[in-house]
Amino acid sequence: MSKPPDLVQGTLDLLLLKILALEPLHGWAISIRLKRISDDVLNVTEGSLYPALHKLEQEGWIKAEWNKPKITGGQVLFIDGTGVNSWRRSQ
Repeated sequence: MSKPPDLVQGTLDLLLLKILALEPLHGWAISIRLKRISDDVLNVTEGSLYPALHKLEQEGWIKAEWNKPKITGGQVLFIDGTGVNSWRRSQ
């Protein structure tokens, strides 16, 4: 029996918010962190990860900036006030 897509999407959203609450990361680093915190059980594909990140950005929960000096590669994503509040409510 498969899980409803909104349940899975909601779970991924919360995991992404939790990861970004710790530190700003780019997409590849987020996917690595997801694998690590799940003991390699979660393998979120680019086809799921990037749309989820884009949705969170569109909703104002996270923000993206291009290439901060400490982090290499693409956009760096970080959680903003709306995302922090959503994440805290889920705790």
